Amino acid sequence: MRKSHPIRRALLATAATVSGIVLLLSLKPASDPASASAAGGAAPQQTAAGRSPQGGAEAAGTTTVTGDAVRTQYGPVQVRLTVRDGRVTEAAAIQAPSGGRSGQITADAVPRLNQAAVAAGSADIDAVSGATYTSTGYRQSLQSALDQLGG
Repeated sequence: MRKSHPIRRALLATAATVSGIVLLLSLKPASDPASASAAGGAAPQQTAAGRSPQGGAEAAGTTTVTGDAVRTQYGPVQVRLTVRDGRVTEAAAIQAPSGGRSGQITADAVPRLNQAAVAAGSADIDAVSGATYTSTGYRQSLQSALDQLGG
């Protein structure tokens, strides 16, 4: 075949296109710079009455604690718990991976993780399929919030 043969040019163009697509698909989405910088520092701890959560939950009151921000491959995960009368009544992820495909996965996984945390009342919850890194970070932050409560 000659150098300028049309089939050779078509094969080279196809190979270059396939290589470019493979490289693009292998890129990981970048996390939000604001949330990435927040994950490096200590998370502020909040309670409903302004008390430190290290003393444990009040028997008749409502306490809100924030777990540590846990870095994952796709961005930080941080959980806030509300405890009333010694029982977890609400769990919310205040930080979670966002942007691109990570945002879609997070939108599906976080509500399931929140429900599981309230139902279990502990960090012994199942991971959400397809959101392994987010689930692992969620459990770690959840455990750190529970540790602050003393239970």
